[in-house]
Amino acid sequence: MKVVIIGGVAGGASAAARLRRLDERAQIIIFERSGFVSYANCGLPYYIGGKIKSKSALTLQTPQSFMSRFNIDVRVRHEVMSIDRQNKKVTVKNIETGEIFEENYDKLILAPGAAPIRPGLAGIDSKKIYTLRTVEDTFRIKDIAASGRLHSAVIIGGGFIGVEMAENLKELGLDVSIVERQSQLLVQLDSDMASFIHSHIRSKSINLLLNKSVSAFKDTKRGILTEFEDGGSVFSDMVILSVGVSPESGLAKSAGLELGVKNSIAVNAGMQTSDPDIYAVGDAVQTINPITGAETVVALAGPANKQGRIAADNICGLNSSYKGSVAASVLKVFDMTAASVGINEASAKAAGINYEKVILSPASHASYYPDASVMTLKLLFEKDTERILGAQIVGFEGVDKRIDVISTAMQAKMKVTQLKELDLAYAPPYSSAKDPVNMAGFIAENIITGKVKQFFYEDISGLADDAQLLDTRTDSEYNSGHADGFDTHIPVDLLRQRMDELDITRPVYVMCQSGLRSYIACRILSQNGFDCYNFAGGYRMYSSIKNDCFDEKSSTSCGLEPLTTGIK
Repeated sequence: MKVVIIGGVAGGASAAARLRRLDERAQIIIFERSGFVSYANCGLPYYIGGKIKSKSALTLQTPQSFMSRFNIDVRVRHEVMSIDRQNKKVTVKNIETGEIFEENYDKLILAPGAAPIRPGLAGIDSKKIYTLRTVEDTFRIKDIAASGRLHSAVIIGGGFIGVEMAENLKELGLDVSIVERQSQLLVQLDSDMASFIHSHIRSKSINLLLNKSVSAFKDTKRGILTEFEDGGSVFSDMVILSVGVSPESGLAKSAGLELGVKNSIAVNAGMQTSDPDIYAVGDAVQTINPITGAETVVALAGPANKQGRIAADNICGLNSSYKGSVAASVLKVFDMTAASVGINEASAKAAGINYEKVILSPASHASYYPDASVMTLKLLFEKDTERILGAQIVGFEGVDKRIDVISTAMQAKMKVTQLKELDLAYAPPYSSAKDPVNMAGFIAENIITGKVKQFFYEDISGLADDAQLLDTRTDSEYNSGHADGFDTHIPVDLLRQRMDELDITRPVYVMCQSGLRSYIACRILSQNGFDCYNFAGGYRMYSSIKNDCFDEKSSTSCGLEPLTTGIK
């Protein structure tokens, strides 16, 4: 059997290695357009910023190592020009020599990945505009950014690559601006959770420009001018274009293969295309969202690796299937971590799912052990079935392990209330006896059983005129800042003695710092006949959304003003 693989990196390289482990006699050829076949593309921004020191550290396998260990023929700088399905051949161009030749196959695997989107704007072809996809792109950006000749950079787009590049270029000493046409960064997060990212990024002197649509670029003697549709502009020495990626499905389309959403390559659960002898894996393929059932595209390394293995299994006669991806992801934002899994509120609403949410701000480990920090965890679940729909966590420590636990629970089809039963490792330096994941389950159970009623930031402006707005924090906390309209202040420890200051005939909406003390207050009040509602996430969440500030590791980042350096 002869298998030709178009594209390396995650999906193609994983498929090739799995094929060899399953079939020692198969002839396997990889054609890779770039000069590197298997590299850590998720690590590219960190090489630019200097966190990863060595170029060689980015390369996971070379053509030589593939041959010596796996007996796989890897040909870099070779671009497949077309696919002849009828005769089972591909036409290949050697980019170095210009030679064009044909290669036959028994089975073909497409792993072309996704290409950075370059919108058709005036000036888009400027040599001062860069995209980041390949190792070659990385070396080019690194050389110019670290040369000492540049002082500023504008990043267009606030997704994974945009945020990572902002951090790493800032580490090189550049003045950095992020331009995002939406009202928030990181669209996998809900806007309330993204507010923590905005505040933290601004605290690092990043110029964050939201709701800004780029209209054109202009090269000038001073640098490159990025112009906005609203008439503003910003100068910089370089621009990093990071507005998203598009599946590289041109070969598949030309070959007449069926396409899916966003011009992705349609595949079945075995990663087989509409041609039974052609498989496709990675960022270019269409998959099924296991939560909503909708067709989607997930451009993440984990799914690509799994898909490569599954394609190889099926080519070798095994029965493997891809179950879809819950899109678990984690991102370093300077010394903060943002993670998500599943769907957010916008997706739940679009899918017509009747959902509920919990928001909590627990400590990363036992609060009495030094250096505990606060994280904010938001979890969505379906009301009728208690199915976990997704979660988002933003914090400084222990975020990654909590999102992985929730991701595992989702894929195991656990109910949200079962989170409270999980037996998770505990020692004071690492967690609490009631882990944040357990706490999310406790809160969900309280909501489901009616022990607590919630309200959220978006509800405040619509509260009834007779609503009583109560803050139950300490005097010092309250005096340092409180939510608009929450003029009634009774510390929770004094609530039983001062309950007569509240009108039992009117609903009470309660806020504290994190949501715990206000919950305790609501339990006291509701058992004394009051109609009580607890503010999810506490003043910490309110302040982040309303004031663009929040409590970071016991020190406040409040009061920061958005930077406007270089903007007209």
